[in-house]
Amino acid sequence: MSAPAELTPFAKRILPALVAVAFFMEALDTTILNTAVPTISEALNVKPLDMKAVLASYTLSLAVFIPISGWMADRFGTRRIFAAAIGLFSLGSLLCGLANDIHLLVACRVLQGLGGAMMIPVGRLTVIRTFAKSELLRTMSFIAIPGLIGPMLGPLAGGLIVAYLHWRVIFFVNLPIGVLGLVMVYLHLPDYREEHRHPLDVVGLILFGSGVALLSYVLEVFGEHTLSTREILALLAVALTLLAGYGLHATHTRFPLLRLNVFKFRTFAVSTTGSFITRIGIGGGPFLLPLMYQVGLGYSPVQSGLLIMPQVMGAMSSKVVVQRLLRRIGYRRMLVCNTVILGCGLMLFATIGPDTPAWRIVLQAFLYGICTSLQYTSMNTLAYADVAPAQTSNATSIASTLQQMSMSFGVATAGLCTAFFVPEAVRNDPALFVAGIHKAFAVLGLYTIAVSLMFYRLKAGDGSNVSQQKTANTGDANAAS
Repeated sequence: MSAPAELTPFAKRILPALVAVAFFMEALDTTILNTAVPTISEALNVKPLDMKAVLASYTLSLAVFIPISGWMADRFGTRRIFAAAIGLFSLGSLLCGLANDIHLLVACRVLQGLGGAMMIPVGRLTVIRTFAKSELLRTMSFIAIPGLIGPMLGPLAGGLIVAYLHWRVIFFVNLPIGVLGLVMVYLHLPDYREEHRHPLDVVGLILFGSGVALLSYVLEVFGEHTLSTREILALLAVALTLLAGYGLHATHTRFPLLRLNVFKFRTFAVSTTGSFITRIGIGGGPFLLPLMYQVGLGYSPVQSGLLIMPQVMGAMSSKVVVQRLLRRIGYRRMLVCNTVILGCGLMLFATIGPDTPAWRIVLQAFLYGICTSLQYTSMNTLAYADVAPAQTSNATSIASTLQQMSMSFGVATAGLCTAFFVPEAVRNDPALFVAGIHKAFAVLGLYTIAVSLMFYRLKAGDGSNVSQQKTANTGDANAAS
C-alpha cells in the first residue's frame, strides 16, 4: 500500500472532523425526508404511497454500491474517491431539490445514494489507515457521534423546514457543507492506495449487489399490502440464493469483491455480526418513538423531535467516558452489560404514557442516548482490532454493508411488531395504539437482552490494543479463534 507524506498536526486534527461532517450529511439524509413526504407528494401530484420509491431508491443505491467502495479506494486513492463521494452526494442533493417529477426525483436519489455509499466506508478507511490502533478508539468515538445525531435531528429538521420554509430546502441544506468538504478534502485528506491492484470482480459485484439490493427492497416493502406474502417470500428466496451464490463464488475466485476470510478474526466476526443483530432491536427505536409521541400521545412533530433530542446530547456526552470505560472493563464486559442495559432501556419506553412528566422522558432519552453511543462506538472500533492494514478496505466494505442492511432490518422488525400489536381496527384509538406500541418496545427490549449472549464469544483481552486495557493475557486473547 502506498502511503501519503507525513500529515501535518493540523491535518491530523481536522481529518476526524472532516469525516464526521460527511457522516452527518449521509446520516441526516436518511431521515430528514420522512417528515416531508405528505408535502412533497402533494407538490408533485402523486399519492403519498408513491413516495416510497423516493425513500427506497436511496437505500437500494447504498446497498448496491457500498461493496465496491473498498476496491475503488484501493484503485484510485482515498482522496479522489472521498472527494467524488461528497461531490456526487452534493450534486444529487441539488438535483433532488430542483426535481419537478417523481421519476426524476427517484433517479437523483440514486445518484445521492451512490455518493453516500462511498462516503462512510472510504472515510472510515482513511481514519483507520491514518491513526494507530491505540488512537483509534478516541477518533472513532468522535466520528461516530454524527451517525447518531443525524437520524435524531432528521425528523425535527424536516418538520421545521416544511413548517416554515419550502420542502426543497431539505435537499439544499447539504450544499454549503459539501462545497466546504470538497475544499478541505483536497487540502488535508491523505491519499492511500494499493500498489498491487486487483481486477474488479464483476461476477461477484452482480451476484452480491443484486442480492443485497433485492433483500433491501424486500425489507422496504415488508408489511405493506402492495405485494402478497407469496411474492415477498419468492423475492426473499431469490435474494438469499443470489447471496449464497456469491458466497460460493467468493471461495472459488482469486480476487473476490469481498474476501470473507476476514471473518476468521474473532473480534471482527463477533463485532460485525453482533452489531448487525443488535441493531435489529435498537434500530426500531427511531421508528417507534415518533409514532408513540405523535399518533398515540398527541404531540406535534416538533414536540416529538424535541423529546427525542436528548438522545443526541447523551450520545455526545458519552464521548468523554467511552475510552475510560473500555480501558477499565474491556470490550467483552462492556458489550455484554451495555447490551442488557439497552434492552432494559427499550422496555422502559413501554412505561411512557399520557401522564408521564416531560422531565422523565427527557432524562430517559438522555441516558438511552449515552448507552446507544457506547454500544455503537464499541462495536465499530472492535471490528478493526486484529485486522491487518492490507485487509482494512475489505473489512470496512463488509462492515458498512452489514450496518446498512441492519438499519433496514431494524425498521422492518419494528414495523412488523407494530402491525402485529396495533391492528388496523384500533389505530384510531390513541389508548389502544399506545398499548400496542408498548408491547412492541417490550418485544424489542427482550430481543436485545437476548443478543447480549452473542458477545460472550469474546475473550477478556480482545481489543486491548485499541482500548489500551491492561490484561495479563492480552497476547493470547487477541489471537483469532
